[in-house]
Amino acid sequence: MAKYIDHTYLKPEASVNEIRKICDEAKKYHCASVCVNPSYIQYVAQQLEGSGVTPCCVIAFPFGTSTPEAKAFEASDAASKGAREIDMVINVGAIKSGDWLLVKRDIEGVVNAVKGRAKVKVIIEACLLTDEEKVKACTVAKLAGAAFVKTSTGYSTGGATVEDVRLMRETVGPEMGVKASGGVRTYDDAIAMLKAGANRLGCSSTMKIVSGVKEDEHKCVNCGNCKNQCPSGNVEIRKKLY
Repeated sequence: MAKYIDHTYLKPEASVNEIRKICDEAKKYHCASVCVNPSYIQYVAQQLEGSGVTPCCVIAFPFGTSTPEAKAFEASDAASKGAREIDMVINVGAIKSGDWLLVKRDIEGVVNAVKGRAKVKVIIEACLLTDEEKVKACTVAKLAGAAFVKTSTGYSTGGATVEDVRLMRETVGPEMGVKASGGVRTYDDAIAMLKAGANRLGCSSTMKIVSGVKEDEHKCVNCGNCKNQCPSGNVEIRKKLY
């Protein structure tokens, strides 16, 4: 299972000791990559050298609202410091405005900035898009030369769903990667995403997943949703579970 996982730690308060810990865990379990914020990518690349685990870095995270030029520079800088995979956040506002030329230029700028040095994954933030927009976003990412499309940052209104992963896989076909990220916390979550068509998983709960944990204590027993999105309004359950 670990070979599918980008072992991820993107909290703004992350310390160097915590980053070292996830690097050690990723090397122990042979994860696909370690995914971090740009300020730690050089350190992560040094920690992972010779391990077979790929250094990965997020760009314009978590909102994707930087200019194409800023994203390209940030991606190039990360690649120069050892990033071999780049997870960039798409310009959701441009999608909502119907400005698909800007969306394509945004992605192409990052792809061209790291060409020959790093693969690019495009985070489409599916929870904010209609199905039609998801299909168009994936199509544009493919046309722009990205290697993967990715469901979510994990910092918006929702994470990966089986339905979104399936739609994204149907859209990009077998020649492009699909990464499910956000809310993938258990072994069963991971299996469901892989069966739906994902071939990479973004997870901060890697240790639980590789240990085969099947139940998620972070889901409300009433609705199964995030603690901040619980439609049941059952405060007692939310306090107990969180």
